[in-house]
Order: sequence, then C-alpha cells, then structure tokens
Amino acid sequence: MIESIRKMWKIEELRKKILYTFMMLVLFRLVGVIPAPGVDVVKVMSQNNTNSLPLLELVNMMTGSNFEKMTIMAMGITPYINASIIMQLLTIAIPALERLSKEEDGREKINRITRYVTVGLAALQAIGLVRGLGFIKAGWLNYVLVGVTMAGGTALAMWIGERITEKGVGNGVSLLIFVGIISNLFNGIVSGFNTATTTGTTSGWINLLVIIVTCILMTVIVTFVELGERRIPLQIAKQVKGRRVYGGQNTHMSLKVVSVGVLPLIFAYSFLAFPGTIAQLIDPNANGWFTRWWLTNMSTGSVWYLIISALLIIAFTFFYSSISFDPKQQAESLQQQGAVIPGQRGKNIRQYLQNIVNRLNLFAAFFLAILAAVPTLLLRLAGVQVPFAASSILIAVSVSLETIRTIQGEMSVRGIDMDMDGFM
Repeated sequence: MIESIRKMWKIEELRKKILYTFMMLVLFRLVGVIPAPGVDVVKVMSQNNTNSLPLLELVNMMTGSNFEKMTIMAMGITPYINASIIMQLLTIAIPALERLSKEEDGREKINRITRYVTVGLAALQAIGLVRGLGFIKAGWLNYVLVGVTMAGGTALAMWIGERITEKGVGNGVSLLIFVGIISNLFNGIVSGFNTATTTGTTSGWINLLVIIVTCILMTVIVTFVELGERRIPLQIAKQVKGRRVYGGQNTHMSLKVVSVGVLPLIFAYSFLAFPGTIAQLIDPNANGWFTRWWLTNMSTGSVWYLIISALLIIAFTFFYSSISFDPKQQAESLQQQGAVIPGQRGKNIRQYLQNIVNRLNLFAAFFLAILAAVPTLLLRLAGVQVPFAASSILIAVSVSLETIRTIQGEMSVRGIDMDMDGFM
C-alpha cells in the first residue's frame, strides 16, 4: 500500500487532483459549522430531539450531524439525492423525459432540471422539518431565512460535489456523504471512549470493543461482497469489415452481486420512518392512538420493525433492479455486437439473463436485510448502541472502492500499475 501511495503521489496532475479534492472536502466541513439564521440556537442546544425521529436520523447520518446542529448545511446533499431519484423515476414514467434523456444534450437539460428541483426541495424540507421540531424563531422573516440559507447550503454542497467530480478524484456527491458518515463514526467511537474512561466500568469498555469489532467485521464482509461479481462467458463471432477481421474471441460480461447498492436500504428506512415522523411532529405528546401504537409496535428495534423493514428491503431490491437492468435491452445489445452466450440462443438469452439477475437480487436482498438488522440486534440483545447504520458502512465501503478504482484508472492511463490489493 505504501508503495502504491508513493507512486500515486509522484504524478503531479494526480497529486493536484487529490489535494483539490481534500481542500474542497475541508471547505464543506468548515461551512457546516456556521449556524443557520432564523434558528433558535439556545433551544437547539438544550432540546435536541432529532434522535427520536427516525427520518431525521437518516438525514443526520447523511449530513455528518449538520442537521442536528442546525447549521446552514443542515440539509446537506440529501435533497439532491432525492431530486435525482425522483427525476430518474419520472424519466422512466414520462415518455417526454425519456425521449429527452436520449437526445444529444438531453442529459444536460435533465441535470439542470434536477438542480432546480434540488433547491426547491431543500427549501421546503428545511422549513417543514425545522418548524416541526420547533427550532424556528417567531416571525415570517425567520421562516424565509431558514428556507433560503439551508437551500443555499444545499446548492453550495451540490456545487462542491460537481467541482470535485470535474476537477478532483472520484464522485463528488458520494465523497460528501462519505465524509459525513466517517465524521459520525469517529465522533461515536470517541464518545464511547470518553464514556468508558469517565465511568471506568467494565461494561463501558466492552461496549466500545463491541462497536469497534462490529465496525471492522461489517467493513470486511461488505467489501468482500461489494467486490463480488458474476461473470457470464461470451463468444464474439468473427466479423469481416473491409480487409480487417473483428471479433472471434472469448470474453465475459460482469454483473455485480449487489448491483442495487444502498438504495433499497434508504428507500426502506424512509418508507418506515415517514409515518412515525409525521405522527410525532403533529402529536409530540403522543396523545393520539396512532402515535402511541406506532411508538409501541414500530419503534426501531421492535420485532415488527425488523420484519417489515426486511420485507421492504427485499421488495425495493427487486424493484430498483428492474429499473436499472433490462434483460431484453442487454440481449439485443449482445446480438448487435455479435456476441452469444455458450449454450443459449435467441430468446433464451433474455430469459437466461433474467434468471441470473433474479438469483443475484435474491442474494442481495437477503444480504442487505441481514446487514440492516445487525445494529438493531446488537441494541436488543446486548444493549449496545452502535454509532452507525448498515447503510453507513455500505456507502463508506462503496465510495472508498469507487475512489480507489478512479485513482487506479488515472494511473493506468499514464502507464503506471497500482496494486489495488494493497488497499484491501
């Protein structure tokens, strides 16, 4: 690993990209300490109740505790992610947007629309959530300040992410989320260490050890699965074009074992967290029967929560895979390239691909469901509150691998080999 880093650092252009990425991430974290105007800071510090709202736990995780502190970066990059998902689904559902996405400059137009949707969504979410928590000062001007500043923070985060993607290393948006997750994880471990040293009890040190060991094991397992792929053998027929002969070789098509990434987890968490969050915002004292029933039966860690979240993760895994991978389109693409799968012909190729994807999705769904249950089971069985969710580890590992592959690609272009195994 040290030798790979040394080779990487010797390349001036790559070194500048890495330093640029680092400085932009530092800027993102520094801006995240500025309190948002219009927010009652004293009330935020004395009555921090975001941890009781599941939906806000997800937002807080993605923003690196900026939402908990009510800074101008409280919404972070999450509205951009929501807007991107909405536009992706609308592109499939609305024929006009689908046609636009296939045009030469259509993708840029859709990206421009996504940016506008992001800013509007950030303003609405900021006002709604902060008002629901009771952190906005009285007066309509404070509502405007909260909406404008937090939407501006999201726009700045989106700009930083795009600049990193364009001039830095890796995907900028993913790296912003990665930084927030690592910040939460580091703060959680430091808090556990401080608690263990302050109390001086054996249980405090055992809890800290359980957190560290769990984090390491989950990282190793997620990395192993994330790197897994199913290779489908292909035979490319010979094609004569002019005086040259193309094809006539054996290759393969790779399908990731977990191709859906973290989206099924985020969808499932959001779907489950939404009713309880709305109920608690409307009925903070839990006087209504629905709020009491939800807190009793559907709170994080309950049996019903584990069962329903697992079923939702499985359902969203198959749903998102059906959107992102089309066996019919892949089969047509293979035929156009003159490639065939040994033992499969014609329509059988489409069905063959569909069967493989279904098996991979089944494994991915159960893997994500089990992974998501680990923090909850630790809390229920051992009473250990881990400072991370399953989605946090999955996102962190995925972004790390993606960034390493990007650096490896930069070095390969310059004819320098990088031992990726040294980073694993």
